[in-house]
Amino acid sequence: MLVNGQPAKAFDQKARAAEVQVDGEPVDSPEGILVLLHKPVGYVCSHDAKEGPRVFDLVPKRWLKRNPPVTTVGRLDKDATGALVITDQGDLVHRWTSPKRHVTKLYEVTVDKDLDARLVSVFASGELRLDDEPKPCLPAKLEIVSARAAKLELTEGKYHQVKRMFASQGWLVTRLHRSRFGDFELGDLPVGQWQRILLATQ
Repeated sequence: MLVNGQPAKAFDQKARAAEVQVDGEPVDSPEGILVLLHKPVGYVCSHDAKEGPRVFDLVPKRWLKRNPPVTTVGRLDKDATGALVITDQGDLVHRWTSPKRHVTKLYEVTVDKDLDARLVSVFASGELRLDDEPKPCLPAKLEIVSARAAKLELTEGKYHQVKRMFASQGWLVTRLHRSRFGDFELGDLPVGQWQRILLATQ
């Protein structure tokens, strides 16, 4: 590690981030990392490489060496795609995953058979209870866009919630894509690519 081009005198030496180089490179994002990734199918949100390709394989490897390392804000299933926020800032992870915050997520869903219009009121009722859940799901907004496709907006993040909500009514989700997380929309961000989120947009 170099400080102003000279070897650091001690690991706890005080210096401005702009003055520091590690392995010949300037300090990356000293203010913190916050990016939006378009997660491809087949990638897991785990740090464990034994579980298969990781979303962290799609961002600079040096980010995993930070203290703390980057992590995902919430998760997407291995077979799901879409908007995934990655950061090294614990306060943001807590802010956007806390049940008290009610951060909205918009999902595009494809199912195995024609949808029934009654699902709109079932999902919006606030009375739909999933197996092994002590409380019913919060009201969710369902928009049926074609015979087997819909958009679902949630303000909570129970385990496999979208799939379980549809399964509870007899439908199997065959494709799941999250197009928006909170204020962050994928737009035309290519699959497998990421872009920085400016802290000023929080």
